Amino acid sequence: MWKVNEIFHSLQGEGYNTGTASVFIRLSGCNLRCDFCDTRHEEGTMMSLPEIVEQVMQYPKAPLIVLTGGEPSLWIDEDFVMGLKTMTGKRIAIETNGTCPLPHSIDWVTLSPKDGIGNSGDAPVVLTRCDELKVVYLGQDLTQYDNITATHRYLQPCWTHDLEKRRHNLLMTVQAVMDTPQWRLSLQTHRILGLK
Repeated sequence: MWKVNEIFHSLQGEGYNTGTASVFIRLSGCNLRCDFCDTRHEEGTMMSLPEIVEQVMQYPKAPLIVLTGGEPSLWIDEDFVMGLKTMTGKRIAIETNGTCPLPHSIDWVTLSPKDGIGNSGDAPVVLTRCDELKVVYLGQDLTQYDNITATHRYLQPCWTHDLEKRRHNLLMTVQAVMDTPQWRLSLQTHRILGLK
């Protein structure tokens, strides 16, 4: 059984797969507590894999399942991922803070360290490879991510309800990308479009 915060159909709003129709499985619970997190970790429904698959298959045309959280790597294993793939026929992506090892059968790994590398108290980043490295940019030293092998590197401005601060974060992130062009800008297009 897995504690599921929500399952929903939308467009991937961030990173390489922006604009891809996806089914999001948001699992409850995390080993970090970030100020900007959009998950209420105390909420969730215990679901079996067949129950999860039944909800996912309400959206048969979406080619991608995105495991997100919270921190989904705390709860999933190879059997879970292979079961999802086999029963749905969809590709599996994960958005992870990188503090736990991942099943090998995941098709796309988005690593998003939340408090820098090794700065997360008792939960340092252990992943060293990913398809995309997506960093919420707050002005931190980007050289700390140099030892992570990533096909794509994205900086994303930290979103906030404060409009002036949000604009400041955006301009700061744009400048960082211009100064270090191995990184690309990622915007939360789902927020811009008013999508979930």
